[in-house]
Formats: sequence, structure tokens, C-alpha cells
Amino acid sequence: MKIFDKFKKVFNKQEQEEILLYDKGLEKTREVFSSKLNLLNSKYKKVSDEYFEELEEILIMADIGVNTVMNFIDKLKKRVKNEHITNASDLKEIIVDEMFIIYVNNDIIVNKINFASSGPTVMLFVGVNGVGKTTTIGKIAYQLKQEGKKVLLIAGDTFRAGATEQLIEWANKVEADVTYKENADPASVIFDGLNKAKNDNYDVVLIDTAGRLQNKVNLMHELEKINKVISKIIEDAPHETLLVIDATTGQNGISQAKSFMEITNITGIVLTKLDGTAKGGIVLAIKEETNLPVKYVGLGEQKTDLKTFDIEKYIYGLFKDMDGDNLEK
Repeated sequence: MKIFDKFKKVFNKQEQEEILLYDKGLEKTREVFSSKLNLLNSKYKKVSDEYFEELEEILIMADIGVNTVMNFIDKLKKRVKNEHITNASDLKEIIVDEMFIIYVNNDIIVNKINFASSGPTVMLFVGVNGVGKTTTIGKIAYQLKQEGKKVLLIAGDTFRAGATEQLIEWANKVEADVTYKENADPASVIFDGLNKAKNDNYDVVLIDTAGRLQNKVNLMHELEKINKVISKIIEDAPHETLLVIDATTGQNGISQAKSFMEITNITGIVLTKLDGTAKGGIVLAIKEETNLPVKYVGLGEQKTDLKTFDIEKYIYGLFKDMDGDNLEK
């Protein structure tokens, strides 16, 4: 596909290694998704209503989301009409192109972290229990340490049993510092941690929080309190509030995103366990439904397998089997 040729021209050697990780991480989705699309294009030589109906079903099964799929099919039909397309095989590249357009949507895609111009950069992590918040913090801390940054972790999840111990374990593993207090109010732990970060000249502070979405009122009050403490100590902080979502939960992840957006100001999404699901289309659905950028994706269990999200590498990893295309060609 020409669109893949265009992508590959801008991928340097290091990025090609990263593409292999996207390739592996999206394998489960691609096995189902691309194979069904290939079968569809083998079954139908001409574009028809039946073709669009089956395409719609394939996209929904990939967890792209009903609303997103309906919009996508409408746009596809318009292009077919305007460009006088009759052969189903000619739609391959247009499908890929429109998927890319869905995510970008004429926006400037900001997937980079908003680092503070001076003083510590504060990143607050929120999300329900079990999505991988603490593991995500550990992996991001590892990346930041590799970049030579001085990193402090704050154990603000004082509710879940074992949460503090897990964060301490990650801090030891990636050689970052950690601050915590047993049986303390989260805001008080964060207050002490941020003062330490200012006094000891840390570059980045990563704050873990509890994930009790069952009672939104309590969680809202807790996050309001935490945000007040943060902004009082460090102006314009938190610089990032990242919502961590488990990709294997599919559409439930979008419900979580909408709930957290009602509670606090979310600046981006971390999508974990993308390698563990055949419904990797959730990336597109989240962007369409919430207009929040996906900033990181988890593509494996290793500490190096959390990557800054790249829409071109994602699209490549999702569709590369549609015409047997691969990096080695």
C-alpha cells in the first residue's frame, strides 16, 4: 500500500525496531481484524450494500465502537460515491486512510508529556483498580531515568492493600526514589512528597492515586483535595493528569474515561495491555468518544514495553497484513 510506503520513509532505524513492538503488541487484533478484512475483499469484487454491512460488523467486533463505526462507514460511502469507486480492492487503502483521519480529525496530535519550564513536572495518575496504574508509573519512571531525569514516586494510593509496597518495589527496580506514609491521608502524603521534590530539585514527580470509581462523589472530593494541594505547592501543577485504562476491558474503558472526565481534568490516556486483546480498535474509539489523546500504550510486560503512542506505527501494526506488506520488503 502506498500509505505504508509513505509511513516507512519517515521511520528511522530505531523507529523500525519500535514498529516491531507495535507489530507484536497488535498481533491478536490484527489476526482477527486484518484476516476478516482480507476475506471480505476476497468475497466481494464490487462495492455493495452487503460489503458495507459486513465491514461494519468487522469494525464493531474490533471494538472501534458503534458511533465511531457508523461515522466511519458514512465517510467511506461518501468517498466511494465522490471518487466513483466500484472495486472492493480499491477500498483497502481508503479504509486505512480514513482510520488515520478518524484519529487525527484535523487536530494537532499532542502525545508528548507537558514538561514544566522550571521546577518539578508533576504527573498525576488516575484510574480504577486493576488497570495497571502502579506498573505504568514504574515503566514511565524507568523511561525518565533512562533520559537522565531525577524522578520521585509518591504513593498516594493509601487505600488499596499492597499498593504502597508495589510502588516501592517498582522504585527499587528502576532506581527511582519513593515517598510514602503508612495509614495516612493521600493529600498529606502528596504534600510531603511535593515539598521533598521542590527542596531536593527533582525533575519529575509521578503520583499514584486510589481507584475507587464506585463512589464518584468520594473520589471527586479526594481528587479535588489532591489537586488543591498540588497547585498550592507547585504552580500550574499537575502538568499532566493521565487516565490509565485496561485495553482488554473494551468499551467499558470508554465509560471509565467519561466518568473520570466528570470528576477531574484529564489530559491524556494510558492504554495498558493492548497486546492482550483482539479489540485494539479501542484506541480509535477512545479518541472519537472523548477527544482525549492516547499518550502511552502498553505493548508487553517488560519495563521497556510501554511506548509513547504513535498513530502511524499503530495504523501500520493494525493493517500491515492486509496486502502482505511488511518492513522487510
